[in-house]
Amino acid sequence: MSFNWNDKKVLVTGADGFIGSHLTETLVQQGAKVRAFVYYNSFGRWGWLDETPTEILKNIEFFPGDIRDATRVNEAVSGMETVFHLSSLIAIPYSYYAPDSYVQTNVGGALNILNACRRFAIARLIHTSTSEVYGTAQYVPIDEKHPLQGQSPYSASKIGADVLAESYYRSFHLPLVIARPFNTYGPRQSARAVIPTILSQLYQGIRKLKLGSLTPTRDFNYVEDTVTGFLALASCDNAIGKVVNIGSGKEISIGDLVKAIFEITNLKAKIICDNERLRPDKSEVNRLLCNSSLLTELTGWKTQHSLKQGLLRTAQWVEKNLHFFKPERYAI
Repeated sequence: MSFNWNDKKVLVTGADGFIGSHLTETLVQQGAKVRAFVYYNSFGRWGWLDETPTEILKNIEFFPGDIRDATRVNEAVSGMETVFHLSSLIAIPYSYYAPDSYVQTNVGGALNILNACRRFAIARLIHTSTSEVYGTAQYVPIDEKHPLQGQSPYSASKIGADVLAESYYRSFHLPLVIARPFNTYGPRQSARAVIPTILSQLYQGIRKLKLGSLTPTRDFNYVEDTVTGFLALASCDNAIGKVVNIGSGKEISIGDLVKAIFEITNLKAKIICDNERLRPDKSEVNRLLCNSSLLTELTGWKTQHSLKQGLLRTAQWVEKNLHFFKPERYAI
């Protein structure tokens, strides 16, 4: 399903993040007038958008702020037609240490966006969820009717934000879609995620690979495919009011993922179970496998990258950008 983004006024919150930076660049390349909401810092940095080519950067309106600041959020949303809300605290391990921050950012921030979009009569809001809200699969593949389970403070905060968004659609007819991506990976992902964790340790010459549990399975979706899923939902009127999964429909255990990465990099290491990287027993999500048939039915979307293709691209990026990683430390 094609859509003309030319001259559309679009706000991306979390534009400085992993998925947000890729989404921002793609929107600019498709002709949209993008306002990038980036987290304010005194260094004047724009997160991953600092790595964006100059010809794209010059067409981005940067808007530094904090998603928890309602006044600033109102200013960011004013004048926009479409809002992609990706700004969020996402690291699961850190949510065990700082649950307050997750509620304030993920729930409070979502509330600010919802109120602003309602106030300024935004044409479409894409609210970002996560497959973590499902917890360990009760059945597979996981469709949008699967029960929600708060197995970490992070997932609980995202459940709260999702339900709040749903209430604004039902109560105030706010034209929104809840996009629920499964495990997205690719260039620019930080070491808080397993694929760059493995790659950065290998490329730094570490031969005792520190990981958590190897038995959980995940549905890994390459970042470009996640971005096309977001864009497809933003242009689909029939998706309004719905929760829609974005995933590859394939699962792999972390142990088998390590073997696949060994193969594509021609590097190997001894795997060490690092207790610090293990989730609490009842918090571990043991299985995730996406049913994205609703997305395909609504928009015709299909994943375009195999896991091997995506891993090769990601490995090439990590190898060239090792200065972003500190593999000797556990990134929570």
